[in-house]
Order: sequence, then C-alpha cells, then structure tokens
Amino acid sequence: MTYSSALLRRLIKLAVLTAVLFFSCGIAGWAQTAGQSTPPPPGVPQKRDEDAWEAQQKREAAKEQNLKRQQDLKKDTDKLLELATQLKQYVDKTNENTLSLEVIRKAEAIEKLAHRVKEKMKGE
Repeated sequence: MTYSSALLRRLIKLAVLTAVLFFSCGIAGWAQTAGQSTPPPPGVPQKRDEDAWEAQQKREAAKEQNLKRQQDLKKDTDKLLELATQLKQYVDKTNENTLSLEVIRKAEAIEKLAHRVKEKMKGE
C-alpha cells in the first residue's frame, strides 16, 4: 500500500463521516420542525378554529330548529285534539238526515292540520 492510497482511504472515510454527520444533523433538525407549522400572524384566526366554530354553530342552529319544530308539533297536535273533540260534539248533535256546514269546516281544518303535523314530523 502506498502513501497516496492510504491518504485516499482516509479522505474517503473523512468524506463519508462528514456526509453522515451532516445528514444526521439535517434529519434531526427536520424532525424537530416537521410537526410545527408557522403560526398565523396575530389577529388572524386559525382554520381549524374557524371550522370548529362553524361546526358548533351549525349544531346549535340544528338543535334550536329541532326544539322549535318539537314545540310547533306539540301546539299543532293539541289544536288537532281540540278540533277533533269539537267535531265529535257537532256530529253527536246531528242526526242521519242533517249535516252541518260547521262539521264540514271542522273536518277540513282537521285535515289541513293533520297534513301539516305529518310534514313537520318528517322534518321538512
């Protein structure tokens, strides 16, 4: 082995060692910053916060709409019961030969209200 080949081996080892050292330092630095993103400037909300806020607002609005729908259903079914009771009283007062105009109106009102209740129950 000559002096130049020994020197060449040392230079190659030194180059490999230097490359490994730079590579490992680069990976370590990349690993530290990989999970981090640059924060937005002050006063600018983050996208995730906006999305979470919008989702929360949508849930609250849907909950309020459902509660209102439920209250309307209760009110309409109470009215439906009242109309049906009145209709029964009118029918009980009539005989087979008489049919009151009021009975027909009550029946139509019950039909409209029943349809509205049915649509609200579907959630439309």
